[in-house]
Order: sequence, then structure tokens, then C-alpha cells
Amino acid sequence: MSTNKWLSAFVDTRSMWLVMLATAVWLSATAGIRPLMLPDEGRYVGIAWEILTTGDWLVPRLDGMPFFHKPPLFYWLTTLSLSLFGAHELPARAASLVAGLFAAVGLYWFVRRYRDSQLATLSIVILVTQPIFYAGSQFANLDMLVASLITLTILAGADAILRLEEKLPYRAVLAISYVFAALGILAKGLIGIVLPGGVLLLWLLWRRAWRSLPAIFWLPGTLLLLLIALPWFFWMQHSYPGFFDYFVVYHHFRRFSETGFNNQMAFWFYIPVIFLATLPWSPWFARAFVQVDHGDAGRVGLRSLMVIWFLFIVVFFSLPSSKLLGYILPATPPFAYLIAESFSHWLDRDRTRALRWYVGSLSLASIACVALVVGVALADKVSAKSLASKASPLLQPPDQVVLVDQYPYDLPFYLQARKPAWVVSDWQDPEIAKRDNWRKELADAGEFDHASRQAVLLTPAEFAARLCSSAAGVLWIWGKPSAPELLPWLQQQPVFTADQRHALWRLQPAALRKFCGEKPSNG
Repeated sequence: MSTNKWLSAFVDTRSMWLVMLATAVWLSATAGIRPLMLPDEGRYVGIAWEILTTGDWLVPRLDGMPFFHKPPLFYWLTTLSLSLFGAHELPARAASLVAGLFAAVGLYWFVRRYRDSQLATLSIVILVTQPIFYAGSQFANLDMLVASLITLTILAGADAILRLEEKLPYRAVLAISYVFAALGILAKGLIGIVLPGGVLLLWLLWRRAWRSLPAIFWLPGTLLLLLIALPWFFWMQHSYPGFFDYFVVYHHFRRFSETGFNNQMAFWFYIPVIFLATLPWSPWFARAFVQVDHGDAGRVGLRSLMVIWFLFIVVFFSLPSSKLLGYILPATPPFAYLIAESFSHWLDRDRTRALRWYVGSLSLASIACVALVVGVALADKVSAKSLASKASPLLQPPDQVVLVDQYPYDLPFYLQARKPAWVVSDWQDPEIAKRDNWRKELADAGEFDHASRQAVLLTPAEFAARLCSSAAGVLWIWGKPSAPELLPWLQQQPVFTADQRHALWRLQPAALRKFCGEKPSNG
């Protein structure tokens, strides 16, 4: 293939299958080179691992206790991937990878249908080479899945609106939009419908398309959405009466409107984040509002959709004081489109110069994406993988894992543990409820199942008592190297393996009987 033909594939590609294949290969290229990051990847993949080992697909569980921070869709998809492809990092990130692929290909399809293949190709290339999008597609948490479903809901909804205006059949596409919205609710809750619904409503109002409103607010579509989205929520409320207050009131409205949660940031936080996280494409965003063609109704209609989409997402997530990088992912598709549109216009006017700048930016963006993931892989030294890999071949079903004053979320996954760990800490500490961390997550989960809480959340005194009454086999005790300060009798035990941050002890039943006979002190 000549250089010109090779470059043209990144400017104008008409084959949907080629686009899908190239995007899938690119997004997954470095997805398996690093261990799960803590806390998010370890937490969410660990919950999927518990579903796989327990067979309970209805109730997400963290260390055996109901965990209702998020709805179940991500866990279901990840569990399915782990069951099909094994307990490795790449299958663990499959939900995010597929979500990123669908969002990108959906943008390509929509833009090609209503504009042209050149702009569609530029849009998808710029989108998937934004470092935040590339990394988000390889990060096993809910952000990319939610962003993808919001993107697909907006694109399908806009497609239905445009088909309606063109007097073409539109209800099948509208039904698909409602399905995506329902899945968005199952992925993250109310924002699955609030964000795409807000974008589409504002777009209709901006275009003064009042007559389309009754057709878009479609009763069969609403019933379809409710049929898909609501049964799990109703069943959780029926099974755990405090679910609605905790999930909807606390994790939706209070986290959105109140301070006191982690990651407190200023209102303008996402402005520099978008600029930095999409380099080197972001400087070209200024050209998106230069030389705008106001004579092409189709171009103006799509541009207004993308501008409203981008601004609505940024403003919405700027309102709460608690902010995370991944929240802004739903704004990356319209951001990519607006930059791509400026390049497309430039290519039509001065192809040689525009192509030179485009290829240069693409080269830098590709390097930035790979460098970001490789850099994170090299810098992340917190994972339990290296120590767990030494213990996993020896771990037997009767063995019991004990975690001393910490909860490494990825440890059950890398140990491939089959039952919940005992977590030893000061669970009577009144400060637990005030700090948004692993102890609060476990304590909150325990409020929905007191029996499981008593089984796995132990004070040092309770652990010492259970040590002498339990018929468990080998005990694997994980903690910081300073763990013997909490359990002094550990000082007499050899360390099985350790690094600078963690230590792992392996206590045989004979050693337990010896210490129980001596009534070990727990401090």
C-alpha cells in the first residue's frame, strides 16, 4: 500500500467493518499489559469475581456483603467476560473495551449517514486517539460503559428525530434509543436517561422542532425502558428495604448536591482537564468555531447537536463539588466531532497543509495514548498481583484469607479466592461513617446484611476469639509490614512473602493450635 493510500485510510474510510476492526485492535492493544489499578478496577472486577464464584447474579457483593453503590450492568458484563475468557486483565476490561468500541463506531455511523465518510473517519480517529478516551476504554470501571450508553442513546435519539423530520420510518431507531437509555440506567442510575434526555430536549428546543416532541416522548418506548430498567431496582428494594434510600437518595441526590465526599474540585475543574486529557487535539478546538458554514442546514443541525451535547455534559458534571476524570467521558464524542469538522473543512480548502498538520497531530496523539498506559503500568506499584501470584497456587478451598486493617480490592481476584475474607479492623470507630474510603464501603455494605457483616468484619478481639474456635484450615494473613502492631503474636510467625507495602503470612493449623493453647494476645 502506497503512503498516500495508507494516509487516506485515516482521512476517509467507507468500510464499516474495517473501521470496527481497526478500532478494536487499537483500543485493546495495551489493555492487558498492567495489573488492575486500585481502588476502582480492583473493586469492580472483584465484585464481578464474586458473582462468578457464588453464582448470584442479582446481588452485587463486596466481600460477601451487598454492595449498592452502582447498578449491576458492568458487573454482569464483566462476569460474562471472565466466565468466557478466564480471570485475566484483558477479559476484566472487556466491558470498557466493547463500550469504547461501540461509542466510537456509533459516532462514525451517525456522522457518515448525515454528513460524509471523510468527516466520519476524522471523527472516530480523533475520538479514539484522545488519551482520556483511549485510557478509559482500557480501565475497568463504569465510566466508559456509561459514556458509551449515553452516546448511543443520544445518537439513536437524534437519528430518530432526523428520520421523523425526513418523513422516514423512525420508531425502530427510537425504540433502540429507549433500550440504550434503559441500559444506561442499569449501568449508572438516573443519569442514563437524564443526560441524553436533556441533550435531545435542548436540541429540539434550540431548533424549534416543537412538533417532534410528542412523537419522541413515545409511550411504547417508555414502557420498554421501564420493563428493562426497573425490575432489578424493585427486586433490590423488596429484598433490602433500605436500598432505595441508599442508592437513589444518598448516591444520586446527596452526592450530587452536598459536599463532604472525596475529590472536591472547583467548578471550572473540567476546563483544564478536557484540554490536557485530549492533547494534542484540544488546541484545534478553537478552529471549530472559525469559518462556520451557515448555509448547510444538515451541517448546522449536527453542529448544534454536538455543541449542546458537549456543553450540557460539562456543565452538568461541573455542578457537584465531587468530580472525577472519567465523568467527562460522555463529552469526548462531540468534542472529537467539532475538531474533525474543522479539519474536514480545512482539507477541502487546502488539503496538503491540512493533511500535514493532521498527520502530525495524529502521530503525537497515538504516542501520547500508548505512553500514558505504559507510564501508568510502570508507575503503579500498589497492586496485590505479584504477592498473590505466589500464594494462589497454594490456596485451598478450606483456607481462610484474613486482611489486617486494609482491604486490597484486587486480592480476591488475583488469589482466585472462593469465599469472603475476614477483615480485621476497629469497626466500632465512629470516624468510619465520616470518611469516604474502603472501611465505609464495607461498613455500609454490612448494614444490608448483618449476618454477613458479623461473619467477615472483625475487631482484633473478635478475630482472636475466632482464631481458637474456627475449624478453618490454613490462614493467609495479609497486611502492612506493620500488621504485628495490631496483632503482636504475628511477630513470632515467618512471613510467607512481602514487598515494601505488604506482607503475607501463612499459618498452618498446627501453629494455630499452639497459639490458641497459649491464648495469643491481640493487644
